[in-house]
Amino acid sequence: MSSTELATNLFRITQTDEVLKNKNINNEDDACITHHKVGQAVRQTIKRIGGTMPEDLPTPRKSTKQIEKEKNKKLSFKDNKRLK
Repeated sequence: MSSTELATNLFRITQTDEVLKNKNINNEDDACITHHKVGQAVRQTIKRIGGTMPEDLPTPRKSTKQIEKEKNKKLSFKDNKRLK
């Protein structure tokens, strides 16, 4: 995920949290509706200011799982070398 996508997600999450708190929303159905509305507003804002829509952001060459697998492979290789 790029820094733009991370920032957008964090903004959406924090704003949803604020709306839920400010409007005293504490049931799942209303929370889901609020989450959707805030997400729509964030998307509309990105579009209005001429930003890149999330679906148009570049995707990484490797998935999180691939990176994690490579990292674990390196760690186990280092551990095996130490044991010898």
